[in-house]
Amino acid sequence: MSQRRKSRIDTTASEDLCTNPFGRLDATPFGAVVQPSASSTPRTAAKTHAPASSKRGRVEVRREKAGRGGKTVTTLKAFATHVPLVELERLTFDLKKHCACGGTLKERTIELQGDVAAAVLPFLQQRGYAPVRAGG
Repeated sequence: MSQRRKSRIDTTASEDLCTNPFGRLDATPFGAVVQPSASSTPRTAAKTHAPASSKRGRVEVRREKAGRGGKTVTTLKAFATHVPLVELERLTFDLKKHCACGGTLKERTIELQGDVAAAVLPFLQQRGYAPVRAGG
């Protein structure tokens, strides 16, 4: 077996090691604010909540009990097709936190455990949706 040679840094009196280690740092005084140029400003500032003026479509909020062993479930259906699935996953996560309940996303329907429609309606309005209480 051959041994590997490690590359080593030359420590003989070269100029790089004798100079100030902080010499290459910017000479801007501490506390001074450097304004980035307009061309280097990133445009990745994502909005977490949509303003109430832009509607993302109608959503049916319904309380269901049939076929679930007597358990009450709040379902959110009929999301607009232009709403991406990733956004629905994030909305499901946020709704579960807001309502303090369990839930899941099945296809394009959000199911939340329990009768939480009263808490869901204002939450969806804040997010830019137009919630409609469907059923009874």
